[in-house]
Amino acid sequence: MKILKFGGTSVANVRNILLAENIIKKESLQNRIIVVVSALHSVTDNLIKAAEYASVKDENYIPVIKNLEQKHLELVKELIPVLAQSSWLSFVKKHFNDLEDIYSGIFVLGEFTEKIRDRITSYGEFLSSNIIAARLQHEGLDCIWMNSADQIKTDSNFTHAKVDFETTENHLKNFAADHKNQIIVAPGFIAMDQHGNATTLGRGGSDYTAAIIAAALSAHELQIWTDVNGMMTADPRLVSNAKPIQEISYHEAMELSHFGAKVLYPPSIQPVMAKNIDLRIKNTFDPEAYGTLISHTLPRSERKEQQSASGVSNMSHIALLTLEGSGMVGIPGISAKLFQCLSFEKINVILITQGSSEHSITIAVNEKEIFHAENAVNTCFADDIELQRMSPVQIETGLSIIALVGENMKNRSGISAKMFGCLGNNGINIRAIAQGSSERNISIMILEKDTRKAVNILHEEFFESEVKQVHLYLCGTGNVGSKLVQQIYEQNEYLMNNHLINLRIAGISNSRKMLFSDQGITENEFSNWSENSDDASIHGFAEEIISRNLRNSVFVDVTASAAVPDVYENLLKRSINIVACNKIAAASDFEQYKTLKNTARNHRCNFYFETNVGAGLPVIGTINDLVKSGDKITSIQAVLSGTLNFVFNNYDGSRTFSEVVAQAQKEGYTEPDPRLDLTGTDVARKILILAREAGYHLQFDDIENESFLPQECLEGSVENFYVKLIEYEDYFKRLLNNAQKEGRILKYTAEFKDGKAKVGLQHAAPDSDLYHLYGKDNIVIFKTLRYSEQPLVIKGAGAGAEVTASGVFADIIRSI
Repeated sequence: MKILKFGGTSVANVRNILLAENIIKKESLQNRIIVVVSALHSVTDNLIKAAEYASVKDENYIPVIKNLEQKHLELVKELIPVLAQSSWLSFVKKHFNDLEDIYSGIFVLGEFTEKIRDRITSYGEFLSSNIIAARLQHEGLDCIWMNSADQIKTDSNFTHAKVDFETTENHLKNFAADHKNQIIVAPGFIAMDQHGNATTLGRGGSDYTAAIIAAALSAHELQIWTDVNGMMTADPRLVSNAKPIQEISYHEAMELSHFGAKVLYPPSIQPVMAKNIDLRIKNTFDPEAYGTLISHTLPRSERKEQQSASGVSNMSHIALLTLEGSGMVGIPGISAKLFQCLSFEKINVILITQGSSEHSITIAVNEKEIFHAENAVNTCFADDIELQRMSPVQIETGLSIIALVGENMKNRSGISAKMFGCLGNNGINIRAIAQGSSERNISIMILEKDTRKAVNILHEEFFESEVKQVHLYLCGTGNVGSKLVQQIYEQNEYLMNNHLINLRIAGISNSRKMLFSDQGITENEFSNWSENSDDASIHGFAEEIISRNLRNSVFVDVTASAAVPDVYENLLKRSINIVACNKIAAASDFEQYKTLKNTARNHRCNFYFETNVGAGLPVIGTINDLVKSGDKITSIQAVLSGTLNFVFNNYDGSRTFSEVVAQAQKEGYTEPDPRLDLTGTDVARKILILAREAGYHLQFDDIENESFLPQECLEGSVENFYVKLIEYEDYFKRLLNNAQKEGRILKYTAEFKDGKAKVGLQHAAPDSDLYHLYGKDNIVIFKTLRYSEQPLVIKGAGAGAEVTASGVFADIIRSI
């Protein structure tokens, strides 16, 4: 014998019922079956809604009931042949007339008790099961209807009745023996107490009904037919890559369903587990799919054996209640008194955690019960609170429980470290932790707003570890930004195939517009992204990144804006990695620089800015490696401006200085205002950053800047700047000639030695490393304790959108 249970979505309408009918016909060819059905979709909720209206004397309950009646009448008309419809239409009308009488009583008395709730909600399953049984009979199947309420006996704990299993089993065995029909259809959810009052088995009770019947009759298999392909590794509404779990143990299924896996009602597992009956979850809309098999047998597939966890589940709208005080230490019975108090008030405790000091005990309850629980506990411990042996209970709301579940977690070290590590790296704060001695469940409490992010992080870590999803937020779409985006699109397939990294540009912004897409902005969308975007502000962009709260997020600043670094600290505090081409932050006030570095470290994220100096050259990374390995940098000599190097490499007297600068600007080696490069301010920032990374405490004002530009060239517009350059051509020629007379060339250099730094125009001799530096190349010469005689030299292209973008790209990969 098999037991088949069809949930509300499986009997939501005629189309779905016909799909269920096909499944029933197929199963009944090989097995005797009992079919347990739920109420039509949303019927139970509307029955309760109407009663709540009536209890406050709101006549809106009447149209709700009329709509439900019409829904069932239409179902009869579509499922039952015309000649047989009359009796069934009368059947529906009669029971809705009974319902109307009950609702009238609620309206008059203004009272909606749990006993009445059970009475009215029992009508949903009663009606649906009768109509479906009639349909099967008229299709010529050997089918009979069984009233579950006559067979399943309970106590009088209305809405959550406790089953008398011995009496129930006898009733069910007798019914099955007396009725040899191939198909028995029964309503789920409903039962009856010893006084003949209608009771119910709790929301989700139709699963429980099916499990009770399966256990009583020692069925071969219990099938739960729903609208998904079995239990999933995570809630598919939160995790797009959630996968069906093919095989799972009873204990794993119970843990997952208890902590939020809605596909199965937790009490349903116990009856079949006791009888070792296989439970299979199947999809009514994809009946050929394997589904999920729940049994005593541990998962057998090779892939499952390799996984430590079976699934991640979550439960929202949770609150914490903490009882603490010195009067609890060493006093027996405190916990018993607490739980007895909550039990008496019918408050369900979802999670418990207590420190070994016994100074406090924390429990999790449903958020809607927290204030009821608070009053109950404070009343129960009133004497201890008054004598200050205990404090009044503390409550915290707006929380969720996340549970990582798996039989293979037993006796496997590192699971907790892996779980807490990946959450911590993404800025998820854990409020409470609980782990049973079975080791098959680690439960944590976090802020509810972090639920989606946390579930995705854990799912990626334990079920998709082969590919890491990274969300990029790009600020700046100029030359470097555009090249960076192009490189990301071109390289993403390689990163996916060879390094198991998938980069998504989840947000993009310039000074005017911003656009977000959690699924990633495609290459086609990027070409005209600003047309479908919103007005931008840097703080608005940052706030949106924080509110979206996506895992593995990286904020990429490829601007020169002084405003953008204002948001760095707030982003770092949310464990969002930052990659900055922008030099403003690292060259800002020393305390602010240290604050950003410390914030990144304290929140377990990264703040990288390699391209602040030398574009794509590995300059800062080299300094970090030297310092970490115990070396000390004693001096730095460098050409750090690709712009200035290009200018002085091309200024040989055959063309004016103005023409060479204009060429540099045209080829993209300068800022729109070339004076930002030619004043040496940019070089001063770079040597400041290098000195700081080398471990020295310097401010920008400590850098000596020997500017070679006449003051008049710095005044007025860019056009005026070029006019002044022409006027001062003789001055620039003298600078050139003075160097040539010594057999040397002009180089704009930066130097750091003995704790002091300066930048300015130098005469480079032919035997100097600086002399043979061409085009836009940069060079950095380090002397350290280890490199004292032969310096460490880093040399290469130090400007250009391509190499700068590639340096930013490298920082992005390093940051994740």
